Amino acid sequence: MIDTANAFSGFSVRDVPEARRYYEEVLGLETSEDHGMLLLHVGGGHPVLVYPKGDAHEPASFTVLNLPVADVEAAVDELVGRGVVFEHYEGMTDERGINRQGGPLIAWFRDPSGNVLSIISGLDEARTASE
Repeated sequence: MIDTANAFSGFSVRDVPEARRYYEEVLGLETSEDHGMLLLHVGGGHPVLVYPKGDAHEPASFTVLNLPVADVEAAVDELVGRGVVFEHYEGMTDERGINRQGGPLIAWFRDPSGNVLSIISGLDEARTASE
C-alpha cells in the first residue's frame, strides 16, 4: 500500500550540478546528491527530489517550491543582491515583484532551469483568518 508518512515531492531541472550550486549558494538550502539526483533538505523530515532531464526538461509554469520567510521585503532585497530576478505579473505584483493583493505576501522567481519558486510570509496568519 502507499506509504503516505514518507511521501515527498519532486521536480526536474536541466542540470543537477547547476541546480545544486543555485540552491546552495543563492538560496542557502542544504542539499545532497543520491544516484545523480539532488535532494533539497527543506525541513519536515522529507527532502524535495530534484531530478535531471537534460534537454528534455520543460520548466514548470506553476510554483514548485514555496520558501517561507519572516519578511518578504527583506528577503527580496537579499535575493536581488544575490542576482535573483523576481517575476512581474501584470495587475498582481508591484514594481518589486511582490503580490500585495491580500493574503500572505509572496514574490515569485525562477531557478536556472526556469522552474517557478516563491518566497512567502504570513501564510499561517492567512490560513487562520480564513478558518
